[in-house]
Amino acid sequence: MPYGRKSKEIAPPRGQFAQRDYLRGVIDADGSVGYTGQGYPFVSLTTQSTAIGAYMCFYSGKITGAERTLKRNARDGIYNILYTKENAQELAAHLYYKDCLSLGRKQVAADSLTTWIRPAGMRIAPDRRRWSGWEDRALLRLNDVTASAKELGRTEKSCYIRLWRLRTGKVPMPTDY
Repeated sequence: MPYGRKSKEIAPPRGQFAQRDYLRGVIDADGSVGYTGQGYPFVSLTTQSTAIGAYMCFYSGKITGAERTLKRNARDGIYNILYTKENAQELAAHLYYKDCLSLGRKQVAADSLTTWIRPAGMRIAPDRRRWSGWEDRALLRLNDVTASAKELGRTEKSCYIRLWRLRTGKVPMPTDY
């Protein structure tokens, strides 16, 4: 491991290694476990390394089923990867198992996440449906939010925002458009 500030070169080991223990060590060093200001459980990681960020998203996705898109923040060019609520509970319980080698304060924080219960009136956000190339092409071809929403089985707002993002270059145009 490189010494000093967060490194862009750090990467998971090649070959066989204890994946969950490795990721727990990375979170012990450069992550956070606890409760947000609103009282929701969270597990997060801040890193400059694309390899570590991608590994965190991949491994955590296998455990929680939650997909994360890896993107550097605009201010300082680092990745901030965040899991909240049930996803955070599941990830913390998996990484910080009984008698594992970890920082004591992180173990205590991870153990405390198990007590959180979703409030009765709090809705669960549905899984996001990613846009595919054929949907982008249909949206651009139709060039009508209402017609696109009907044809694609999406909301008008979703179509409006995606069309705006395509036109302004916020997302790349489909490859064969």
